[in-house]
Amino acid sequence: MIPALIIGRAGSKGFPNKNYSPVLGRPLCAYPLMAAHNSQLTDAVFVATDSEPVAEIGRRYGAQIIPLPDNVANGDSFGAFKYGLEVIKRWDTVEMIVLLFCNGATIRPGIIDEGIISLRNEPALDSAVTVSCYNMRSPLRAHRLTDENLLEPCFPHNFFEGASCDRNSQGDVWFPDCSAFVVRPHCFRDCFGVPPFPWIGRAVRPLKQWGGLDIDFEWQAPQAEFWLRAHGFTEDKTPYDDPDSR
Repeated sequence: MIPALIIGRAGSKGFPNKNYSPVLGRPLCAYPLMAAHNSQLTDAVFVATDSEPVAEIGRRYGAQIIPLPDNVANGDSFGAFKYGLEVIKRWDTVEMIVLLFCNGATIRPGIIDEGIISLRNEPALDSAVTVSCYNMRSPLRAHRLTDENLLEPCFPHNFFEGASCDRNSQGDVWFPDCSAFVVRPHCFRDCFGVPPFPWIGRAVRPLKQWGGLDIDFEWQAPQAEFWLRAHGFTEDKTPYDDPDSR
């Protein structure tokens, strides 16, 4: 069995009600639901949530709902994914699991199945993860505030040899964009991944796209809408309307 598990918790502070706020006229969480439903290789879709609006939207798209208890809903994403997987595993044997976020709309059609095929073809892989290239957000440019309210680099100046103010000087920097994770269950059992995504393990195949993001603030919604339009989504249609695009 290959389930898709979408998590979406209530109570966002940075962007209240973000998981069902309208993006191109649809609730934000409709996009991962559509992506999971239109995968040719997933067997079932689950939504783990403590939000009744998210649960209702999930039911509308044919998902099975896993209620999140308060102690899980108030924790981190790893705990919510692990709880959902434990519930699903009571019902069937899980070959691998597709992990999605309610606030992650930028899922290129077909990319979930690419990840599943990668894991089937390469047994040594722990996961396959969507990534986007953001050289302008390189660790080279990262700073933090000191106790004196001054800026200091997060990394030593020689961390990237030969790097300069040119955003491309350190080479391409690929960020997991929280659009989709295809993961083997042992990643949750063994817990050998590293923060901030401990569920992806160590042998990770990149699923490349551009401009991917999860929406945490209202100002990010226009970027997601730009991405969606560039990938064939409008207020009236989606690329899933064409069977050849699946």
